[in-house]
Amino acid sequence: MSTSLDKTPCTIVTGFLGAGKTTLIRHLLENPGGRRLAVIVNEFGDIGMDAEILRGCGVEACAEADIVELANGCICCTVADDFVPTLDALLAREPRPDHILIETSGLALPKPLVQAFHWPAIKGRVTVDGVVAVVDGAALAEGRVAHDEAALAAQRAADPSLDHDDPVEEVFEDQVACADLIVLTKADLLDEAGLARARAALGAALPRPIGVLEAQSGRISPALLLGLGLATEAEIEARRTHHDNEEDHDHEDFASVVLPLPEVTDATALAQRVAAACAVPGVLRAKGFAAVAGKPMRLLVQAVGQRVGHHFDRAWAPGEARSGQLVVLGLHGFDAAAVAEALAAP
Repeated sequence: MSTSLDKTPCTIVTGFLGAGKTTLIRHLLENPGGRRLAVIVNEFGDIGMDAEILRGCGVEACAEADIVELANGCICCTVADDFVPTLDALLAREPRPDHILIETSGLALPKPLVQAFHWPAIKGRVTVDGVVAVVDGAALAEGRVAHDEAALAAQRAADPSLDHDDPVEEVFEDQVACADLIVLTKADLLDEAGLARARAALGAALPRPIGVLEAQSGRISPALLLGLGLATEAEIEARRTHHDNEEDHDHEDFASVVLPLPEVTDATALAQRVAAACAVPGVLRAKGFAAVAGKPMRLLVQAVGQRVGHHFDRAWAPGEARSGQLVVLGLHGFDAAAVAEALAAP
């Protein structure tokens, strides 16, 4: 038996804020194809909202203990301190996972993470099955990588050189540069012309030919994403990114705030208040959950720009406090007080 057959495959799911990574991973958990899956979720902020959403999937093949949260910073900045020990602990479990999904934060650069698979502590036991970049098709159709115009003010400036310097653009370009596959989400929100614009914009950003798959509501066949066997770590050095010559990087351009969400009586009214909060200049996105009076299910709320979605994702557990929270992520210096005021408005 070859060494590669002994290695546990890992799929890295990267993508910009609000592109649909968590939705895609939840779909994979619900359709494991006989695999025992484990998930490492990298969060940016104080509350592990994505991990909390995934833990509500209710899939027998992926217990709550199989979903591990890294909330101590960007995974590409803390590989040695956080990621490697976490991966080591998962591999020591019995039964051992058949496949590990790694969801990076929207700010993470995939290349340092892939390079970590050469570390002596893990290189003989894991391999990068593939890097999947999740891209917001609706945003690309509008000429943007996200639905928040404040985050892309530099892109609309008169001097085109500002495009390259915009940290949001650089993150996006680095993510697709490292991808083995692109998942173009929210295709159901686009007509034929919009889809053509999104594909053209994506094609212009890709440094080499990469397969592009369209997804609606995060639904795509797991057979297309898992079991690729690409061993991406073997060729990652050849994938050029903006940060190749940097010893380190930071994310001082971004900040987050966590706000409480008291029980509400009207889910639609809450969504409207979240939309108003996201209209504050500099806010990129929001994600959280709340209790609705008289409802046994928890309400999940996700917002990118002015587009807000909400649905009941799971029942409140017996004895669980029916208290909600909203994580708001934006450019450094955004007015958190204004966000809180908009969220609290009647």
